[in-house]
Amino acid sequence: MDRVTAALIAGLGAAIAILILSLLSHSPHSVVLIMAPFGATTVLVFGLPNSPLAQPKNVILGHLITAFIGLLVLHTLGVSPYTLALATGAAVACMMISNTTHPPAGANPLLIMLTHQDWAFLVTPVLLGAAIIVITGKIYSNIKNSMLIRSPR
Repeated sequence: MDRVTAALIAGLGAAIAILILSLLSHSPHSVVLIMAPFGATTVLVFGLPNSPLAQPKNVILGHLITAFIGLLVLHTLGVSPYTLALATGAAVACMMISNTTHPPAGANPLLIMLTHQDWAFLVTPVLLGAAIIVITGKIYSNIKNSMLIRSPR
């Protein structure tokens, strides 16, 4: 598959994942399932699906760990230049120590602290949103791979 085709297929997958999150966030019984770092997550999940950084464990736990740290620092120490730095540094270190590095998740402490989120943010959008992206990515990959196997070369 040439580079342009691969890029268009990855872009379509990313668009589908964000569309699903957006539609679920705007349904009659909606909960927020979308946040800016998920745009970067889709780059890895759909553009570089074999990267260690795009694996389900890294996507889901990376987002959860960093969001937890952001919430913990926000609710115990508040927001200042020092606590923003502390939370981001701790998030990076914890992802690396736990072998769950997912670079887009590094934005979570900043997002959470600058928008003063509450603990429910850990479940929605973080956990549910990340899980939906991972599931969408796996389904999309299976469909893409089955189509490539059937197509003449």
